[in-house]
This record gives sequence, C-alpha cells and structure tokens, in this order.
Amino acid sequence: MSQANNHKSQPLLERIKGLYNEFPRQFWILVAGMFIDRLGGALLFPFFSLYLTRKFQIDMTQVGLIFGLFAISSFIGSMVGGALTDRWGRKSILLFGLSMSGLSSVLMGVIDALPIFMVVTLVVGILSDVAGPAYQSLVADLLPEEKRAQGFGILRVVANLAVVIGPLVGGFLAARSYLILFITDATTSVITAIILFFALQETHRPKETGQPQESMAATFKGYFTVVRDSAFVGFLIASVLMVVVYMQMNTTLSVYLRDYHGVPEQGFGYILSLNAIMVVLFQFSITRWINRYRPLIIMAVGSLLYAVGFAMYGFVSAFALFLVAMAIITVGEMFVSPVSQSIVARLAPEDMRGRYMAVYGFSWLIPFAIGPLLAGLVMDNLNPDWVWYIGGVLGLAAAGGYYWLELRAGRSRFSSIDARLAIIQNLEEGRITAEDANLELESIKHSSWSKLASHEEINPQRNVRIRVSDQLNQVVKSDLVLPIGLVNTVLHAGGKLSVQLDRFDPQELNKLIAGTAHGQKPQQMIAGDDCIEVTVE
Repeated sequence: MSQANNHKSQPLLERIKGLYNEFPRQFWILVAGMFIDRLGGALLFPFFSLYLTRKFQIDMTQVGLIFGLFAISSFIGSMVGGALTDRWGRKSILLFGLSMSGLSSVLMGVIDALPIFMVVTLVVGILSDVAGPAYQSLVADLLPEEKRAQGFGILRVVANLAVVIGPLVGGFLAARSYLILFITDATTSVITAIILFFALQETHRPKETGQPQESMAATFKGYFTVVRDSAFVGFLIASVLMVVVYMQMNTTLSVYLRDYHGVPEQGFGYILSLNAIMVVLFQFSITRWINRYRPLIIMAVGSLLYAVGFAMYGFVSAFALFLVAMAIITVGEMFVSPVSQSIVARLAPEDMRGRYMAVYGFSWLIPFAIGPLLAGLVMDNLNPDWVWYIGGVLGLAAAGGYYWLELRAGRSRFSSIDARLAIIQNLEEGRITAEDANLELESIKHSSWSKLASHEEINPQRNVRIRVSDQLNQVVKSDLVLPIGLVNTVLHAGGKLSVQLDRFDPQELNKLIAGTAHGQKPQQMIAGDDCIEVTVE
C-alpha cells in the first residue's frame, strides 16, 4: 500500500518541482513574503466592518465614510509610491510600505475615540499603500510577458491560501479580542519586511551612466502620460465598475448577512473560506486554460459572473445558496484577477511601470471610497436587497465595457496589419530603408491599442547587428540592430539597410550579411580603415 502511495505521489512531486523551475527563485521569495503578509491581513480585513460597527456603535453609512477616507488617502499613497518606485527602486519602497503597514495596524487596534480613529485612517492610508505599485512592478520585472498572467495567478493562489486560514482563525479570535487581530497583522508585516530585506534583490534598472536623470518633478509629471493613454483609461473605467461590485464582498456582505439573515461571523468566515479554497485548488489550472483566449473577452465573462453571483444575494435566503453565489463569484474572480494585472503590465512601458500600476490601483480605490458609502446609504434607508440588484446591473455594465474595448482593439488590430504591410511594401520598393522601417514598425507595436489587442505569447525576436568600427582609432562609428525579417526583405528585394551604410559596396555588404543571417556565425570584412562586423542575436 505504501509503495502504491509513493508511486501516486511521485508525479505530484514532479509537477510541483516542474512548476517551481518554471519561475525564477526571486519570484518565489516574493511569493513567500506575500503569503506571510497576506495571512495577517486575511485575519483582520474581512471582519473590519464588524469591528467598526461593534466598537464605535456606528451605522453602515459611517462605516462607508471611514472606508472612503481610507481610500482617498490610499490613492495619494499609491500615487506617491508609484512615482518613487520608478525613481528609487522596488525593494526600498516595498520595505517602507511593509513597515508602515505594521505600525498602522497597531495604531488602529488601540484607538478608542472615533474622531481620532478617522484622522489616523487618513495618515495610515497614505503610508500603508505606498508599497502596492512596487509589489506589482516586481512581478512584471521578474517574469517575461508570456509568464505574467500565470505569475499573477500563482500570487492569487498563495494569497487565497492565506485567506483559507485567515477567516477561520480570524473569526475565532474576533469572538474574543479584535486587538489580537491587529497585533497579528502588524507582526506578519514586520516578519515579511525582514525576510525581503535579506533575500530579495532590486529589479529596478537605473539609467545608464551618461543618460540624464529624470527630475522628481518630471517623475510625477509622468502621470499625465499615463492618463493620456486612451486604451489604458478605457480599461480603467470598465475596471472601476467591476470592482465596485466586487468590493461589496469584503465590506458590505458580512454586515448584510449578519443583520438581515442572521449569519454570524463564523458563518461568514465559512463563505469566504469557500472562495479561498476554490482559488487555491483551481486558479492556476484556470489561468493556463484561459491563456488561449483574448484577455478582454475573459474580463467580460468574469464580470458577467460577478453580476450573477452578487445579484443572487438579493434573491436568496438559504445559507447553501449563499455558498452557491460565492462559488459563482469566485469563478469570475479567477478569470479576471490574473488577466487584469497582466494587461496593465503589458500596457506599461518598463520605465513607467510603477506609475501605471499606481493609476490602475485607482480602479480599486474609487470603489473602496464610494462603494461601501453608497451601499451603506442604501442599506440604512432603503430595501437592503437593492445593494445586490444594483451590483448585478453594474456587473453587466462592466462586461459591456470590456466587450466594447475588445471591439475597439480588434479594429486597431486590422488597421495595424494594414500599416505594417504598407511599411514592408515601401521597404521592398526602396522608398525607405530597413532602419526607417524598423522605427515605424516599433511605433505600431508599442501603441497601447496594439498591446491591448494582442494576446499571443511573445517569441524572442532574432536581430542582425551591423557594427562599423574605425580600426585606427578604435572607435565605433555606427551600431545598427535590425530584425532579421527586415534584413531578409532587403536582401531579396534589393532595398537599403541604412543611409549609414551607403558608402560601402552594396553587393559585398549584402553577401556578408546574407552569410551571417543564414549561417548564424559572426562574420566581418575590411573596407578601407573600417571594419564591418555582422552578428545574429
């Protein structure tokens, strides 16, 4: 029997080892740190609304106001953190944010006066959310584009593994002392900061020596570039609608189920644990499966599932059906969460990744600011079921927004194909050089709508490097790097590579380049005082 069990465990161990080897070690260090930090948050956050209503004897409208204050200050902290992440690096900002998060948890747990609590909420929001863009930028830095959705999926699995444990333990502790929850959350943040301080390497690439350093003012002005990105802003608006709905799960739902359906803290913990268990078991498999489909279609389907799941809470009253509704919501969550983050990482230029991630955080902070407040007004003054009916409508609106973006990106995809064909035709007919063609193709490739339209895995592009050096003075006169496809087009059609190479015999030069491109071995020739070296990279 033991031998049979060993045989069964072997493939599982091999799969785990294979998964580990697919991603760099630094990524797994980040994952481990995030698990510890999220474990503390998972103990506390699901019960935060209950804590506020019980300790300060306030209604849900006031709870919503506190969440709104926190969201506004968090947005400020996130914007500052995004700019500083691009300027000073990911690791230092991450460590600062973790330290401030630990301090803020202790402060919130010991304050007894509501006015002081609200003032501290503003300060805490600014300091504790500085690290958000750094976390997301680290993942995008560490993983190639084709691995990012899976990487963000792994982060969600690990975060929800913490959530499996958190609500169960948190519900038990909350029934005895909320202060223990705050202290535990602070402790996990400090432990995470210590681990990452010693084990995590900085991924931010500073500007090379000789390049002008961006001023602090220019760093913050970079946000104007972000908000002028029409594809990104369209995605952001649809995401705000979606997250307004999703945010009710961790703010309004617990109080609604307790006050109107008699579900205690422990019962709500079971509902959240179902969400977390499903993510742990199925997130990675689902992420790999949905990779074959267009990301915006996946976002639309996920939003539809949100609409159905959250609307159900307004129609059903049995605990078993509450679990069914959460299962539907969780499937939608497993669709949208890793895909949304990978879309933002794709749209963001590398040197502005922190700022893009910070602005994307706006899609969470606006719902965090207005969602609980509006839901509280409805629950306190109208039929509370309307919270979930409105949530269903907003989920449908978000799905429609993502589908419109898909149609718009599709039109961009076809127009970019036409533009690429026109560039190649101009190259073949000798109207432009291969160097000019490459610049024009790069501008199309890096447009936001083209990035939003693309979902295929990016294969590494082979390039031909043509370097011209002065043999006497040991000086590089020109260093040209072109995609091998454009080089082959010139070789077959008889066009020009670059005006920088006009002074050389075109037949000898093309013969040298053709030999290198086809044989993949570096070659060189001497032309007067110049040495021409050709390599394939």
